[in-house]
Amino acid sequence: MRRALAGLTTRGRSFVAAGATAIACAIALGERDLLRAGVLVLALPLLCTVAVARTRYRLACARRLEPARLPVGHESRVDLRLENVSRLPSGLLMVEDRVPYALGGRARFVLERIEPHAFRELGYRIRSDVRGRYRVGPLTVRLADPFGMVELVRSFSLSDTLTVTPAIVPLPPSRLSGAWTGGGDSVARAVSAAGEDDVAPREYRHGDDLRRVHWRSTARHGELMVRREEQHFQSSGTLFLDTRRSAHWGDGPGGSFEQAVSATASIGVHLVRTGMSLRYVTDGGEALPAGPSEGAFEGLLLDALAVARRSKGGSLSAGLAALRGRGGSREGDGLVVGVFGVLSDDEARAIAAARRGTGTCVAVLVQGGPGAQRDGGADGAPANGAGEGTARVTAAGLLRAGGWRVVTVRSAAELAGAWARAGKTDEGFVRDGA
Repeated sequence: MRRALAGLTTRGRSFVAAGATAIACAIALGERDLLRAGVLVLALPLLCTVAVARTRYRLACARRLEPARLPVGHESRVDLRLENVSRLPSGLLMVEDRVPYALGGRARFVLERIEPHAFRELGYRIRSDVRGRYRVGPLTVRLADPFGMVELVRSFSLSDTLTVTPAIVPLPPSRLSGAWTGGGDSVARAVSAAGEDDVAPREYRHGDDLRRVHWRSTARHGELMVRREEQHFQSSGTLFLDTRRSAHWGDGPGGSFEQAVSATASIGVHLVRTGMSLRYVTDGGEALPAGPSEGAFEGLLLDALAVARRSKGGSLSAGLAALRGRGGSREGDGLVVGVFGVLSDDEARAIAAARRGTGTCVAVLVQGGPGAQRDGGADGAPANGAGEGTARVTAAGLLRAGGWRVVTVRSAAELAGAWARAGKTDEGFVRDGA
């Protein structure tokens, strides 16, 4: 009853105040007719409160979010199923699903009546132009009387998580020379002439040819085993993203950081889908080790990039140490693709020195608009005393001198054209605008 009284709406409280005032005036003036009117006005919200408080029907909610992961600018659909699991019909219900403001605000519905053991299906669409991870729900049901005097709120506990990933630019299927030169576990393995016992068996996987079943190993292990007659090379690579706040300009979708994140996602998805074993590194160190499977790593990479934020650190030392300590830059047989913002001369030299051996290293420089400068101080002066354009040319030249292939883009949309030209030249990436 206390919850019901606390749920009095503005209309209900106004009726209570008007009824109490009329009763007080009637007593003071000795007007019986005014007293009857005051009692009637006061009794109406109180009766509604009792009726709503004695509501005994129960509701069950089921929800589905499809898809739960999508790129920015795409729509996802939320389907709700509200069921009355009690023996009494429900009254007027106002249903509201909590939706973050970035996804379009709250979704509201009005249901007049749900019969016993019946259900209602509701649905709406959500869309976001900003990447991130959002909580959708829980569903809130507002119980109200027909006169709008009392309103009680009941909330479910179920909610969904929507992951909005960066925009992905499809890249042409051209290969970078030197990107597929090794990194595998072992060379091809043939069956020994000494007999089948020398074959290295493994567990049966869905899709394996039944003619490759190794019956002797199957009997020994108690599960279906197949011959591992050949183990192919699997190329390895490293994807690097510079997240330092000082290396990027602008805010929002048009800023260099958002363009760099989109370019990183596009390159990562493209390389993983070509069969490359990839790992993800930032200026803070290794963020994701090489994934066990193509689909698993792609999802983990997109989830990580969906919530990527600018870091407050100003050094690349931890990220470059991760490049030198493991991967293609050390072994000389893998691919390293780094996506950077504005670089100073010292930073470009440090990145160039991270390349070792014959490994293929590619630097994607996201350049700013005309007159853009690197954040170097409170007054916005460039850190190295030069404008962004001068710093860009210097950094690109130092990287090329260190054996890196360099491409500059203004946005992730230009990446597809640069990637296509990369497969048509001996140098890999060509210099845009040069």
